[in-house]
Amino acid sequence: MSQAAGKPQEHDNEDDFYDCQETLTSSDQRQDVEGETGQQEAEQADRMQEKEHIDRLQEKEQGDRLQGDRLQEEERDNRLQEEERGDRLQEEEQGDRLHSNRLQEEEEEQGKRLQEKEQCGRLLEESDSEMKEGEGQEVEFDDEYLREAEKELTEEEKESRRQQSLALKEKGNSQFKAGGWLEAERSYTESLVLCPVCFSRERAVLYSNRAAARLHMDLKDQAISDCSRALELNPDYVRALLRRAELYEQTNKLDEALEDYQKVLDRDPNHTSARQACMRPVGPYT
Repeated sequence: MSQAAGKPQEHDNEDDFYDCQETLTSSDQRQDVEGETGQQEAEQADRMQEKEHIDRLQEKEQGDRLQGDRLQEEERDNRLQEEERGDRLQEEEQGDRLHSNRLQEEEEEQGKRLQEKEQCGRLLEESDSEMKEGEGQEVEFDDEYLREAEKELTEEEKESRRQQSLALKEKGNSQFKAGGWLEAERSYTESLVLCPVCFSRERAVLYSNRAAARLHMDLKDQAISDCSRALELNPDYVRALLRRAELYEQTNKLDEALEDYQKVLDRDPNHTSARQACMRPVGPYT
């Protein structure tokens, strides 16, 4: 019994031994698997770290590029602003030069106007002096010179001179009607001095009136000259034509007289005096 009982015990111990081996073998395998898994995890962690490092480097490079682009944009903006400031400064300098040139031109123009007014004033004074030098002395007016001298007169100044001239003409008419030929002739001359040359019709009347006064003073050549000046200013001035025709006839310039009478009839076919003069026999004036 004791031996029989002992054998099964040995069998149990042998099973336990093998069981123990198998157990040990499974534990080693687990350790190997766990080691491999840890290694894989470590390798994966390394790869992740490397990838993160690469991503950080790329982000840094991208950030550097963006910063470089911003710096370039800022530099371009600064250059554009400097160019704009330079352009504005050049425009301001150019504007200042133009303003200065305009001021200089205005000063020069004003100086010229003052000189021309002074010249005009001297001419008027000289005309007044010549007018008063002697009885019957003819005063000639250089219309071109007067026209240039009067360019700088304002319209108000011209109209003021015209009104003064008309007042002197009325004074001369009154003197003429009263028989004051010399006084009338002087008033008409003073009126011509004041009357601007742009008022050609008014000046034509003044020349014709002065011719009438000189006719009574027996200054026939000067009277003819005045009529001619009147007709230069107003070729259709019938009274000046008729007056010059009569003066030509009185000075025995019959061809010229007949020509002027015919011009009167051309302008006024019903003019009695001109028609009768053309029908008179040609001969010396008596």
